[in-house]
Amino acid sequence: MLNDDLTIILTAGLVATAAGLLGPFLVLRRVALMSDAVSHAVLPGIVLVYLLLGTRAPLPVIAGAAVFAIICVLAIEALRSTGLVKSDAAIALVFPALFALGVLGVTRYASGVHLDLDSTIYGEIAFAPFQTVTIGGIDVARSIVLLGTVALCNLALVTLLWKEYKATTFDPLFSRTIGISPALLSRLLLIAVAITAVTAFESVGAILVVTMLIVPAAAAYLLTNRLWAMVVVTVALGWVSALGGHTAATAVDASIAGAMGLVAAVCFALALVASPRYGLLARAIQRRRRRRDLHAALAAGR
Repeated sequence: MLNDDLTIILTAGLVATAAGLLGPFLVLRRVALMSDAVSHAVLPGIVLVYLLLGTRAPLPVIAGAAVFAIICVLAIEALRSTGLVKSDAAIALVFPALFALGVLGVTRYASGVHLDLDSTIYGEIAFAPFQTVTIGGIDVARSIVLLGTVALCNLALVTLLWKEYKATTFDPLFSRTIGISPALLSRLLLIAVAITAVTAFESVGAILVVTMLIVPAAAAYLLTNRLWAMVVVTVALGWVSALGGHTAATAVDASIAGAMGLVAAVCFALALVASPRYGLLARAIQRRRRRRDLHAALAAGR
């Protein structure tokens, strides 16, 4: 059995891998807030599972949350596909409605029940080593099994549909003319995001899931122009955040997920400042060079 520290790092790294395979497409398609929407929209699923089954066990709750996560992304995609509502507005319309439905369900039918939303949805990665399953007589952290499976499924999805996702991400109109359905591929992507997020919530917490889906991908967007390189850099930055965050949290006795999120934010800040082509420093140098060339041209014309 892996020691606790290695289990935590591997769990976070698998989240980084599963999220990093999808995150670049969310950033490029400008639906980065989808992961945050899912984290709020799953509340009705948790309430419904309790009302129907009378249980707060993690696996049934995750299943119920996943159903409403998928409902959330399909509703957002349906609104967006009408052409009357932009992606950000569709997200802002759907997830508050589902979250409000969940709040009403809690207050009306489960006000006296402790649903333990903190551990079910907001999670704590430090507890990952204590939740195990036995495989071949060996105890393995449940988070590693679940997140490893999700990461493999995401890898298969992106690999099998790479050309299609590349085409629909950069030129959806052209994709339609060659027989590729951008709407169908978008729904598959968003369903994969929903399943990834809900599976990871219990193990690592909603904040870390949202961070790994968006922040490394946003940093990678500043560092490369190639989609495959963006995916690779996104996954790599996720692992750097996992390792660096765990090391920092251990050193100062702080929240592990919080430290990982902070390291990811630092990586983005460094990319924002020091990106060779798009960073603030590079832009300042380019502006200074243009002003110098302009002054030289004006002086030569006198």
